[in-house]
Amino acid sequence: MPDMMMQNEFRRLPSVDVIISDERIVRLKSRYPHEIIVDIVRQELDKVRKNISLHKASSSPDDIIESVIQHVHRLEHPILRPVINATGVVIHTNLGRSPLSQQTIEAMEMVSRWYSNLEFDLPSGKRGSRYVHVEELLCQISGAEAGMVVNNNASAVMLALSAIARRKEVIVSRGEAVEIGGSFRIPDVMKQSGAKLVEVGTTNRTYIDDYKNAVTPRTAALMRVHSSNFRVVGFTHATTIEEITHLGKQLTIPVIDDLGSGCFLNTADYGLAPEPMVQQSVAAGAGLICFSGDKLLGGPQAGIIVGKKELVDKCRKHPLARAVRTDKTRIAGLSATLLHYLKGEATAAIPIWRMIAATPEELGKRAEAWAEALGDKADVIDGESMVGGGSLPGETQPTKLVTFGS
Repeated sequence: MPDMMMQNEFRRLPSVDVIISDERIVRLKSRYPHEIIVDIVRQELDKVRKNISLHKASSSPDDIIESVIQHVHRLEHPILRPVINATGVVIHTNLGRSPLSQQTIEAMEMVSRWYSNLEFDLPSGKRGSRYVHVEELLCQISGAEAGMVVNNNASAVMLALSAIARRKEVIVSRGEAVEIGGSFRIPDVMKQSGAKLVEVGTTNRTYIDDYKNAVTPRTAALMRVHSSNFRVVGFTHATTIEEITHLGKQLTIPVIDDLGSGCFLNTADYGLAPEPMVQQSVAAGAGLICFSGDKLLGGPQAGIIVGKKELVDKCRKHPLARAVRTDKTRIAGLSATLLHYLKGEATAAIPIWRMIAATPEELGKRAEAWAEALGDKADVIDGESMVGGGSLPGETQPTKLVTFGS
């Protein structure tokens, strides 16, 4: 577009006053402060000017007014909204992960409505700790000495490494220096925490002697990272958590176990491959165990750390703990979710476990009901579903699919 033509396009643009005088915009001004509408009009005019500068087509006054209306509409209707999960993945990380139980939702709502004793000890009338509201449940279910909660598992791992291994070495199997969703890479997290990553073994085979031979006076921890969302098959060998913790005890070196999804139930009971359980890691003697609250646990987003009291206390006292701490709603929700496990009702009460435990007959009846509601063009066929949530890679469960045409 020649410069003269571009200048003409700029001159043809309506002024802010002209736009806000239009009756369609006047109606918006009855719902919002004048300055908000003016600011939105200016934003939309700036977009048009930028398009003209890039030699793109200009916009008519009507187009600009419509863009202002759409801009307001977007602000009025948040982008985050409920959706139907028809993907065949139970814990879909892009669709909000685990839906919550009714009791969990009610617990979160209750503490949101009122003041709470989040950091106040009612019996003594003194300042308290937010961790006490969930720690006893975590310890009772897992068997750990102590526990705490942060905002997600990435934070939990970062905090654990920062608290006990800063400026020191952490030994990890080369096959476990993994990347999970969102470009979360163990080597990057290790570097950010100030710890030095020492890789041992090979991608497909690592033995306990590989760890032992890599130990130096600067070794602060041995670490296992659950591969979570991928699986190496064939000519492989992985060192067990029991072997690693045994070596750690011999050398008085703590073990950090990053379990990722975090699981309190035996997945083999549901026809799936065994997923590492938190209780097993605690029983093996791991010093710090990190896992998520919103995946296989089935609660709100959280990063959970359980383990030896001395090491958990170091995490609590570290300056990073305040930066990654979680809020009252998630603490209340996590407590309600953990209570389902304590009462032995997790499979019945927690939505993801209810889905995982559903029988083919139950799924068939549900699919038939959907097909009937959709009409003659709907049909029910056999299919497979996955658990998801960075767990049980390659594992599927039989399900029923509803197909329909236009």
